Amino acid sequence: MEKELVLEVEESPKKKSQWILFAIQHILAMLVACITVPLITGLPIGPTLIAAGCGTLIYIFTTKRKSPVFLSSSFAYLAPMSTALTLGVLDDGTMNYAAVMLGMVMVGIVYVIIALIIKKVGTGWLNKLLPPVVIGPIIMVIGLGLAVSAIGNITGGTAGISIFYSNHFGESLPWQYTFMSIVIALFACFLTAFCATSKRKNITLIPFVIGMVGAYILACILTGIGYLAKVDWLKIVDFTVFNKDWSHVGSWITIDFVFVKSFSQNASFTIKTVGQVALLFIPVALVTICEHIGDHKNLGNIINRDLLDGEPGLTRTLIGDGVATAVSGVLCGAANTTYGENVAVVGVSKIASVSVIILAAILSVVLGFFAPLTTLLQTIPACITGGVSLILYGFIASSGVKMLVKEKIDFGKTRNIVIASVILVAGIGGLSLGFGGVLGNNTITISATAVAMLLGIIMNLVLPKEKVLDQTTKPEVEAEEVKEE
Repeated sequence: MEKELVLEVEESPKKKSQWILFAIQHILAMLVACITVPLITGLPIGPTLIAAGCGTLIYIFTTKRKSPVFLSSSFAYLAPMSTALTLGVLDDGTMNYAAVMLGMVMVGIVYVIIALIIKKVGTGWLNKLLPPVVIGPIIMVIGLGLAVSAIGNITGGTAGISIFYSNHFGESLPWQYTFMSIVIALFACFLTAFCATSKRKNITLIPFVIGMVGAYILACILTGIGYLAKVDWLKIVDFTVFNKDWSHVGSWITIDFVFVKSFSQNASFTIKTVGQVALLFIPVALVTICEHIGDHKNLGNIINRDLLDGEPGLTRTLIGDGVATAVSGVLCGAANTTYGENVAVVGVSKIASVSVIILAAILSVVLGFFAPLTTLLQTIPACITGGVSLILYGFIASSGVKMLVKEKIDFGKTRNIVIASVILVAGIGGLSLGFGGVLGNNTITISATAVAMLLGIIMNLVLPKEKVLDQTTKPEVEAEEVKEE
């Protein structure tokens, strides 16, 4: 019999120390992915963490504390954000922060409008468009599609997001560097795995905290040896990020919000810009709504609750996600989205407590405001996150398999095999669609996951279903099946 949840959605940890550790576990799981978005786009890191926490709190209370979801910066809007930041800017290297902020507000409005439509027409159409044979492989695609990110962190970015060794050796990294990166990653992976499967209950509740902290301590020891022995490839942890002026109070507190930047920007903002922003962001919003549905189907399967047709319902989850994105856009410029890493933490630790998510959100806000702590977390080597991601992302994919088994999908039927095959190959293979010419670039992009989902929906609707046997033939068939067994 499958082990039940340690903490249900409505329950809270009895010990404050456990409560804090459970929350920290969610922070560590989402950290690298969260700050990667601002690092790529040039947006501020601190406000991104603050926006993640605020957005999660908005979502939690909009959904009546019924859905243990953590929201953070979305990769789906990287292309629109990067383009919007360049609209109407001068040649002095400034960015159009108002444009990206407006885009995220538009995304929030689209979510709310779709949510209100769903409230009016219901969600019955969802089961027809997204049956288990479609949504199961899609969940697998979400997990396996992140595999490249995990391996990239393991082999290409040992010293955190800043890629310390790239600054020293250029693009050609020594083999010892990659080897040590893999060693640290596998140490983090195995330590996390042993903790997750331990017979000691207290350890099974915080496997990712123990795995990442243990690997970080090992990395710091090796880095110390590297400095003493003057061996560059042992310097795994990059402490150079602390080379800042911490003498004044302003350097300790984050005040670098996008809405502040937008008032001091040197970029034109016209009616034409509004139209350009709409073309950039609204099509992507329609795509991420599909991903929103898939994520909540997956989470519901993990905690054995129907989050879309039951409580809190798709209307509330969409409104919560949309409003969170609008607020996040104002604070940091990035969209919020459901984080699969945190869904996996819920699944592995079997702690579905919304109270834990709330504390994690509060800690994310505090972390974002306190610059020294944010800087400390940036020293966590990317290979450590990559190591635990072997479990996190694999768990997401395995959840898709679990759904197919739970729903008893018969892969003896060619129709089911065809639908699943197309979804898996298109999604994992990276079949994304980019539409150029709108602003001179491929500004509208449909991700591989969304393309795979659309292909699965279409195939499920158009492929002929097997005929239902009438009552005169059914007993004979059942007798044959019993005989074969």
